[in-house]
Amino acid sequence: MDFWEKLEEAVRRNNSLLCVGLDPDPERIPQTFWKEENPVLAFNLKIIESTADLVCAYKPNIAFYQALGPEGIATLRTTIKAVPSEIPVILDAKWGDIGSTARAYAAAAFEFFGADAVTINPYLGADSLEPFLAWKDKGLFILCHTSNPGSRDFQDRLMEGKPFYLRIAEWATRLSIRIGLVMGATYPEAIRSVREVAPEAWLLVPGVGAQGGTLEESLAAGLAGPEGRVIVNVSRHIIYAEEPRAVASEYCERINYMRKALQEKPVPSFVTALTLSLFDTGCIRFGEFVLASGKTSPIYIDLRILPSFPALFRQVISAYVKLLTPLDFDLIAAIPYAALPIGTVVALEMGKPLIYPRKEAKTYGTARTIEGAFSPGMRAVVLDDLITTGDSKLKAIEPLEQAGLKVEDIVVLIDREQGGKEFLEARGYRLHAFLRLREMLEILVKEGRLPPEEREKIASRLWG
Repeated sequence: MDFWEKLEEAVRRNNSLLCVGLDPDPERIPQTFWKEENPVLAFNLKIIESTADLVCAYKPNIAFYQALGPEGIATLRTTIKAVPSEIPVILDAKWGDIGSTARAYAAAAFEFFGADAVTINPYLGADSLEPFLAWKDKGLFILCHTSNPGSRDFQDRLMEGKPFYLRIAEWATRLSIRIGLVMGATYPEAIRSVREVAPEAWLLVPGVGAQGGTLEESLAAGLAGPEGRVIVNVSRHIIYAEEPRAVASEYCERINYMRKALQEKPVPSFVTALTLSLFDTGCIRFGEFVLASGKTSPIYIDLRILPSFPALFRQVISAYVKLLTPLDFDLIAAIPYAALPIGTVVALEMGKPLIYPRKEAKTYGTARTIEGAFSPGMRAVVLDDLITTGDSKLKAIEPLEQAGLKVEDIVVLIDREQGGKEFLEARGYRLHAFLRLREMLEILVKEGRLPPEEREKIASRLWG
């Protein structure tokens, strides 16, 4: 069997997507193991012995063994040999180099250490992976979106209109079907986005537990593919537990519960999940409301409360980034007030400058009508929370154009579908909305949040 066959067989045999990280820190190894000649090895062997029927793979991180010098390297080799032959071992090395150096790394991983797969940094490109791919029976996992906070410094930056990590996922899956992707559990929306472009790839998901990743969110995003190819890596939470087997068993149960639940009820689309979250948090309310225009409405959408719900806020930011990515612009112009916090975070995510037209011109200081730095001739995309008739968008665009900025595109999260899109397009502007109210109402009915008769009443009021 090659690595991937061995992995799939271990998943079936143990009914497990759990990978235990064998990352021993001598300072945390219990004192009982220090009676042994090699306490680190004794500790590892105990972990393997107590969890071998609960895992689909083991993942030792080479750094913990290199830190121990020659004895640590010998311990790593012995640890890998001690893993039952039917369970694959992923050597977490994150190597990345070219030519003879990459060939030496591949030989070290697969010959010297005897691992079945290895993690690789793909920064140097395809030729840095070729020496590893030459080992036909071995596996590779390349870093795609890692779990650390600094991952956003580069991995989220746009490359030809898409985040760099998505480009990596697309490139890797075109390069070889024998490449898996490392996706940090701390960024479930990135996992969801990668799953859309790489539906059949195996995802190695570290960061659950000690690093703050949420198991349920990660699985919901990763298991959306047709094959459910996710390996959940847990290290510290298991190996340093008083009863490692009990904790590993608990993780297995939680993972399998999610697998079963997702089989019975597939993961909702991003649009469905976002709509439900907006309703469940009170951003969407039904009743009788007076709008800013003075008109009454049976539905009220309030995105000003989004920052109070960080997980939902992150989903909304992801939606805006999806809308903005294909557009050509220099600045983001956020309309006060609801769109200001949204625009601020989107600007940070995309590395774009933010400006905003004031609702009231200053009567002191600079007396500006627009806050922020810009130059005439720059292209500004207008960002707002939603659109109804489009009048407020024109009022916001007017000072921007008077200042010499070019405006062609307006992005909103929600189109209430009450004529705003047509109103703007008739005046030469393009509207981009992530959600449309009719579709949202259908989702809420389908998911049991809104009675069908109420939907009919609302539709009659809004659209006749």
